[in-house]
Amino acid sequence: MKGIADEPQYSVGLLEGGAALGDVIDNHIYEQTLSEKNAFFVADLGVVMRQHVRWRTHMAQIRPYYTVRCNSSPAVIEVLAALGTGFICTNKLELELVQSHGIPSEDIIYSGICKQVSQIKYAAKNGIDLLVCDNEAELRKISRCHPNAKLLLQVSSEASRPDDEFSMTFGCSLKDCRHLLERAKELGMQVVGVRSHISSSSEDDKVYVHAISDARCVFDMGEEIGFDMKILDIGGGFSGSDVQLELINNAVMSMVDLYFPLSTGVSVIAEPGSFFVSSAFTLAVNVVSKEVVARDRQDQAHDDPSPDDEPEFQYYMNDGVYGSFASKLSETLIAAPSVHKSSSSCCSLDAPVFSSSLWGPSGDDLDLVVEHCLLPELNIRDWLVFTHAGAYGLGQPFCTATDSPPPPVYYVISSRDWFEMQDVGVTHEATLKNFSLVPYFLNSCQTEAALSVPA
Repeated sequence: MKGIADEPQYSVGLLEGGAALGDVIDNHIYEQTLSEKNAFFVADLGVVMRQHVRWRTHMAQIRPYYTVRCNSSPAVIEVLAALGTGFICTNKLELELVQSHGIPSEDIIYSGICKQVSQIKYAAKNGIDLLVCDNEAELRKISRCHPNAKLLLQVSSEASRPDDEFSMTFGCSLKDCRHLLERAKELGMQVVGVRSHISSSSEDDKVYVHAISDARCVFDMGEEIGFDMKILDIGGGFSGSDVQLELINNAVMSMVDLYFPLSTGVSVIAEPGSFFVSSAFTLAVNVVSKEVVARDRQDQAHDDPSPDDEPEFQYYMNDGVYGSFASKLSETLIAAPSVHKSSSSCCSLDAPVFSSSLWGPSGDDLDLVVEHCLLPELNIRDWLVFTHAGAYGLGQPFCTATDSPPPPVYYVISSRDWFEMQDVGVTHEATLKNFSLVPYFLNSCQTEAALSVPA
């Protein structure tokens, strides 16, 4: 695709000679000592590969389709494409990005709920036939613009609906499915399966059990009307925790075996997103301002504040919820960071800690990244490091309080992971054509400048 496939190769640091991810972070922080202190990501592509191996080990019968909106970094797309995943795209830009990596159109699902007519026509022109639909208006729009589409009917199970009355629920209710299936038949459309909508990561196996049971009901309706139903998409909501994987392996697979045995010929897929990328990315940010605020005291009326009361600190960072912490706007909890060892606050191991809050640079009341954590007193220009920063924070931010571009991403992979990736069939020359491997040795600064690529 013009504008995407023609972009230059991106470099990946091959960690050798004892070099580790922390060394890459250390070197880039040191590199900025005398320059602008900009936020940056370090991405370990070996983690993406290992998560894929975990998925295939626990759920060999379920093919993963990666949700591109979770993290559209090109190196992630290329690695997952080489590993054989499918892809879930919500707009034309994501479709173009995935196609630029040579993904067959049958391995792409266009899942946007409110699709633009021009983008439906783009999907039709490029042979992307698998589309998600959950209402009659969308069905009629697709029938006009993409009459050859193969539809996955998105169903919202009662068990998966959020308790919050203000939360949005996407998907057709089970009681409305027959009406939508009949309309699809009248319009001459093909319905080939069901997509279950799981609203968020869940440790409750009842959510998945109900979703699969409801899907079986819709399959029965569709087959009765005359559709050839062959795809079951159990949706997303995968946190990647060992507890949840064990839950899926036991409860979900037993339900799949009961309602959709291999003899039915139904392909079972799922939509892991953060599962693949969350733990692969680390974000380093810089403290740009600080304020000392008086701590609230419940007994203020009976006990006058004294000069010895501990302060509470508000720190402002050079990245926030309108950028790399965008997941916070959907009420995702951001874990407290660690203070980088180069920071002045880390000079003493027994430094006292204080109640602190962490804010983005916009000054907006919504730009609160971490509401409460305990940190040593920080100074302006100190560094904070956030792990598990790979989900819903990369790509184009909503806005930036400063006019700086999105943080760069420094890709790395260990020699061990690189050889293991080759063992599972991923080769540099054949499948990772845009990779440029650069040896990265411990305490080496010569190759660092080549390792950066915009998110």
